[in-house]
Amino acid sequence: MIASLMMYARPETADAHARLWSHIHTALATHAVAAPAALSQSAGEFEVWEDPALVLSQTCGMPFRTMLHKKVQLVCTPDYGLKGCPAGYYRSAVVIRKDDPRTTLEAFAGARLAFNMSHSQSGFAAIFAHAQPSGFWFGNRIQSGGHWNSATMIAQGEADIASLDAQTWRLIQRYAPWADTLRVLDYTTPTPGLPYITGPAHDPDVIFSALQEALNIMPRADKDALDLKGFVRIPEADYLAVPNPPNSALF
Repeated sequence: MIASLMMYARPETADAHARLWSHIHTALATHAVAAPAALSQSAGEFEVWEDPALVLSQTCGMPFRTMLHKKVQLVCTPDYGLKGCPAGYYRSAVVIRKDDPRTTLEAFAGARLAFNMSHSQSGFAAIFAHAQPSGFWFGNRIQSGGHWNSATMIAQGEADIASLDAQTWRLIQRYAPWADTLRVLDYTTPTPGLPYITGPAHDPDVIFSALQEALNIMPRADKDALDLKGFVRIPEADYLAVPNPPNSALF
């Protein structure tokens, strides 16, 4: 058995995540679903997502639609109450340095883009789609390995622009001491947010019921720490309908 909620894991929210999982674990037990006592927050993401004994994890929309949807089951999507987005949806903040004088995306056509992973919806696919109406794609790119790394690279002058998951950007603004050196140039179009998934051995309806029960007893302080407003059941077809960048965008 394995479970992980690593996508928005931060040292500052580790205790709240642990307590959330404790509530979920208890609720799962009432439904006769065996689950690990602790989250595997440091395990590799695909190690977790592709484990046939997966109980619960959170993935990204792009790997879900391109690699995982035939191997896992969609449970629901957390709603973080993000401004400008329907419940359960998110978008990317296109972030630059505050003192950068450029005011349009087109002006960054020759700039250096920091992106977390090429299989990321918020860090790669969203900004690709956002740049297409302007008729360009960033030829100068660097893979950072994470949204916080991308933002740090901009703050340190190692990159010029990045597309950051809006919930991660909220956490950066809350916890990063250098956040006020950055600003938002634009926002991408909202898409379905990071979904919770379970493995093939479990009933997603049962997992969803346990999540709802856990949320109902979760203290307000922990909900606020995680920005967790509720859970939304977005159809799988809505995830699969989001376009993918062509392979040529990788080179």
